[in-house]
Amino acid sequence: MRDWFYKIVTALLVACASLPAAAQVPGVNNVPANLVAETTTPAAGSTITIAIRFTPQPKWHGYWINPGDAGFGGKYVWTLPKGVSAGEPAYPVPTRLIIAGLMNHVFEREHALLVPLTIPAGLAKGTRIPVRLRGDWLGCTDEICVPQGGDMAIDLVIGDGAVTPAARAQFDGWRAALPKPLGSQARFEIVGKRIRFAIPFPESAIVSDPWLFAVTENALTYASKQAVSRSGDLLIVESDGAGTAPAAFDGVLAIGRDKGLAIHAIPGAVPQSGEAVGDVAAPSRAGWQTILLALGGAILGGLILNIMPCVFPILSLKALSLARTGGDEASVRREALAYSAGVIGVCVALGAALLALRAGGSAVGWAFQLQEPRVILILLILVSTIAFNLAGLFELGGISVNGAGGKGAFWTGALAAFIATPCTGPFMGAALGAALVLPTFAALAIFGGLGFGLALPFLLLGFVPAFRNILPKPGAWMETMRRIMAVPMFMTALALVWLLGRQAGVNAIIAGLGGVLLVTLLLWWFGARQRRGNGGGWAIAVAVALVSGVWAYALPQGGAVAARQNDAQIFSEAKLDTLRGEKKPVFVYFTADWCLTCKVNEKAAIDRSETQAAFKRAGVTTLVGDWTNGDATITRFLNAHGVSGVPLYLFYPAGGGEPRILPQVLTASSLIALTS
Repeated sequence: MRDWFYKIVTALLVACASLPAAAQVPGVNNVPANLVAETTTPAAGSTITIAIRFTPQPKWHGYWINPGDAGFGGKYVWTLPKGVSAGEPAYPVPTRLIIAGLMNHVFEREHALLVPLTIPAGLAKGTRIPVRLRGDWLGCTDEICVPQGGDMAIDLVIGDGAVTPAARAQFDGWRAALPKPLGSQARFEIVGKRIRFAIPFPESAIVSDPWLFAVTENALTYASKQAVSRSGDLLIVESDGAGTAPAAFDGVLAIGRDKGLAIHAIPGAVPQSGEAVGDVAAPSRAGWQTILLALGGAILGGLILNIMPCVFPILSLKALSLARTGGDEASVRREALAYSAGVIGVCVALGAALLALRAGGSAVGWAFQLQEPRVILILLILVSTIAFNLAGLFELGGISVNGAGGKGAFWTGALAAFIATPCTGPFMGAALGAALVLPTFAALAIFGGLGFGLALPFLLLGFVPAFRNILPKPGAWMETMRRIMAVPMFMTALALVWLLGRQAGVNAIIAGLGGVLLVTLLLWWFGARQRRGNGGGWAIAVAVALVSGVWAYALPQGGAVAARQNDAQIFSEAKLDTLRGEKKPVFVYFTADWCLTCKVNEKAAIDRSETQAAFKRAGVTTLVGDWTNGDATITRFLNAHGVSGVPLYLFYPAGGGEPRILPQVLTASSLIALTS
């Protein structure tokens, strides 16, 4: 029956090809494709990745390698120079589309097939490598199918194999959509007309909208409803079979949007079904435990973040806000709630932006905003503005971080979160790492929990009078304290100037200081007007915002991060694998110039002479991964170890074995003890 069905579909496709030109949208590929190379200057003897990029027009879709009940997966013929060879294309995880009861495995938005291209050794630099491809595929809407195709070409030149950051980010995004190897053997059995699969999958892991796509043809009835359940650390998938028992089964288990696992199953026993998993799977008991543990870790991490070194500069703003809690009960609680709203709002917003960027394929992690020099420049101007406000140069009324009322408290909280959260403290790493693999609602709850923990001391002060009674009473001393508290804010500005130089070079420092100077002149003029009784606060705020935006846009780029003070080598996974293969002890740490916790650990523990001497005696090799400007390789490595930000410290003992994850607060003695 199925053979007859495919014959009918083939006949319909041929008929489509012979329709009048008007029906085929003449001269238009509705699912156009082109070739993109990760590097256009491959090194001789290397293997690079070529993408066949498809960009379906609105309402059009293309097809997966196994199109399902209808469609055409595509045919591709390469024309390559002698010695150059192309491998099989890797397809991303598809989506389902049912039309008239027929199941289609499709792509409805931009996607890419990734093809390894092997370049022969011995070619001289400058040698041109013409790459040509003839492709034929199918483009459809819900109502019409049109054969697509064309000749594609790209020319490569033998060079050093360099990959630009833009190309790396683009290909990282495409790779993120590929199914990941399961790494464990799956099993299947035929029971009557049903085919049942047992797929290894941790009980605590979250799965959303699961569906098993078959690469092996004639194994499943594609449009039949699949039943998915849990049995311990197995997912049990049941579907109608196609009447034949395959010798083996290959497929892709989709576990979320653009997320999937490539599985290979062999015949074997499959346990009874367990707890049902719906279209949007509810977490199992273990899944809920994972979410609750991550949420608890985020709250505790946010609370501890109040005393971490990276938060010290912002404590001046909190101290002033604490001193203002001498008002009536209602106003104190209102300020506490406003402050908390600012903290939690920024944490959730940063978390949502992080999830959105990762969903788009960007390999970013927590504190991604401080990997952009323009953000550093805006922060520099903002912190300088606050410092001059505390110093008394001007007043900004409701927006003032030290002014009374809900507005001041809200913006104090927002600034506290924006500056404080980039560094990862104890308990935060695992919690934020879990957030990146949990469903969106759970991930946002964890980011909100981080903000709640950061705001918790203020909430307690607002709603527990006994805590407020410990604080000094308001008085004239507050004005003096306000001036004193300008000092740490100016020190924060100096730190941001240093960081700007590390990221973008000396020219960026000059540009940043020029922006601060211009803003300071505006603030001085505004302060003089205020002292004469004139207004215009919002006008000056808009002017400062415009100056910051224009200055950031025009910021010169291109500075190199300086070498580390210790004898550390630059981290690479290849270098780490080599050292582990040689059974040598290795200390690996990941840092960033904007992470004050990292810098404190380096000064207080890693760069200490006694630590370096102990490492040298024990033959410990130190590898450092600098995440200051972002690095997709480091981001992937961090994620693989369950964290989403720095610092991360790992020690690999001599003789091999699994690495030991070290605490996020180090001492020289704890590092020296590793060598004994």
